Amino acid sequence: MTTSEEPGTTVADVLVAELEAWGVDLFFGIPGSSSLPLVDAVRRNKNVRYIVVRHEQTAALAASAYNKFTGKVAVCLTIAGPGATNLATGLYDAKEDHASVLSLNGQVKTQYAGPGGIQEIDQDAFFRPIAVFNNTVADRATATKLLTRALRYAIIGRGVAQLSLPNDLQREPLDPAYCMRETCLSEVRAAPTDEAVRAAAEAIDAAARPVILAGFGAMNAAGAVLDLAKTLQAPIVTTFRAKGILPDENEWMAGVHGPLGTPHARSLVAASDLVIACGASFSDLTGIPAEKPAVQIDIDPLQLGKHPLAAGVWGDCATALPRIIERVRPREDAGTRAWLAGQRREWFERLDREADPKAVPLRPPFIMKVLSETLPEDALISLDVGENQWWFGRNFRMKRQRFAMSGYLGTMGFGLPGAIAAKLAYPDATVVCITGDGGFAMVMADFVTAVKYDLPMTVLVFNNHELAMIREEQREADYPAYGTDLFNPDFAAYAEACGGAGIRVARPEDLRDAVLHALRMDRPVVVDIETDPKRFG
Repeated sequence: MTTSEEPGTTVADVLVAELEAWGVDLFFGIPGSSSLPLVDAVRRNKNVRYIVVRHEQTAALAASAYNKFTGKVAVCLTIAGPGATNLATGLYDAKEDHASVLSLNGQVKTQYAGPGGIQEIDQDAFFRPIAVFNNTVADRATATKLLTRALRYAIIGRGVAQLSLPNDLQREPLDPAYCMRETCLSEVRAAPTDEAVRAAAEAIDAAARPVILAGFGAMNAAGAVLDLAKTLQAPIVTTFRAKGILPDENEWMAGVHGPLGTPHARSLVAASDLVIACGASFSDLTGIPAEKPAVQIDIDPLQLGKHPLAAGVWGDCATALPRIIERVRPREDAGTRAWLAGQRREWFERLDREADPKAVPLRPPFIMKVLSETLPEDALISLDVGENQWWFGRNFRMKRQRFAMSGYLGTMGFGLPGAIAAKLAYPDATVVCITGDGGFAMVMADFVTAVKYDLPMTVLVFNNHELAMIREEQREADYPAYGTDLFNPDFAAYAEACGGAGIRVARPEDLRDAVLHALRMDRPVVVDIETDPKRFG
C-alpha cells in the first residue's frame, strides 16, 4: 500500500512508500537525471519531505546528525557519479560514529553502464569501505527486499547502508502486493548474560576506588549511570561526546576526561583502581591510561577488549547497568561528594577568571561563559570542529542541553548541517550552531537552505580569521604558522543577503544582548563574533 497521490505503480513509488511505512520520512539531497523517478516519487508522497541542499556533503552530514540527535534514519537521495562521491565525507562521519544512515543513489541506465558512461562510476566499489550494506538493484523483483535489507543493516549495524538504482529500473512497473520484504527493527537492545553481570559485579566490589567513565553509548542511560554512581558513591567522568549526559552541576559529575577536560577528572582516574566504562570506546583523546583495568559495557562486542579488561559486558547500557546495580555492594560516602563539590567550585571559579569581559577581540572563554548563561537549558547544539569545539568542551557548562558533533572523523563543516537536521527533527526546539569561520565557510552555501525551509536557528561564528586549531598544532610541533590565515567575507552581511538575519559582535559588552536577540528572532540568524585565535595570554 502507498500513501502517494496515485497508486504506487513503479519501483520508485513502492520504495518511497515502503520507507514511509517504516517511519523513514526525511530525504536530503540534490535531484538529477539518474534519480528523477525516485525524486518524483518523493514529490508525490505527501508524508515525506525532500530537503534540497546546495552540496551533497551537507546532505550526508545532516543525515548523520539526524540519527545522532534522534536515533532515527534519514535518507540521502542523490545522483550517480559526482552526487555519490560528494556524499563521502558525511557518510564517513556516520560510519566512524556509528550513525544509521540510508543512502539511495541513482545510477545510469543499465545499458550504458561501463566505460564511457556519463556520470557513471562503480558505486559498489566506491561505497564498499564506507557501508555496512552495499548493493545495486539489478532486478525490480528484488528492489523491496534489498531496500528493507539495507534499512535493517543500517539500524542493526549502526552504520551506512547504500543502495544504487539504475534510472530505467526506477521507472519500471511494480505491484507492491507481490514484493518480498525483510523485517526492520526500530531499535536494537542487547541483554548481557548472567555470567557477564556477575563478573562485572565481582570486579567492581573488589575495587577500592572505582571511577565511572560515561561515553556516548550511555547517553540513553543517564539515569542508570547516575544510579550506579549513587550506589557506589563513585564519581563520573565522561568522554567529550558524552558531555551533558548529566548536568555539569550534578553532585557526582567530575567533567570531561582528556586534554581539554577538568584537572580533577584526570586526578580521579589516575588514583582509581578500576574504570567502569559505560558505552565508551577508549579513544586516544579520552586518554584513559592503558594500565587501568576496566569493566567495560558496550553494545558492540568488537569494542570489548580494546582496553585491558577486568570484565567485559556485551549489552546496551540501559539494559545492562540496572542488572549490575542489583548485584554490586552499596557503599557509604567516604567524602567523595564533598571533595567533588570543592573541586567543581574551584574549576568553575577558574573558568570565570579566564572569561575576561574586557578583552578585544573577544576571548573564547568569555564567549563560552556568556553562552553558558544565555542558551536555554533544553537547547539543541550542533558543534563544529576546530578551536570552537575545544573551547566548548572545556568551558561550556552543560545543563540539560544536548549536542552532536563529528566525533571520530572530526570533519570541519558539521555544525550547520547538524543544526539543519536538529531543527527538522525538533521544529519547536531552540537550535544553535557553534562553529568557526573555517568550518562555516566550508558549508555556508547551505545557510540559504535554512532560510528556504524556514528553519529558525542561531549560527554563532567564532571569527578569528584563522584555522586556529591548525595554527596551535603547528606551534606545538615547532613549525611556524603557515597556510592558516583566512580571508573572510562579512558573515553577517552574507546572512542578510541569503534572506536571513546577520549580527556582528566586536565588543564584549554587546555579546549577551546579541545572543538573546538572535534567540528571539524567528528566522535563521548568523552572529558573527570577532574573536582572538590565541588560547591563553
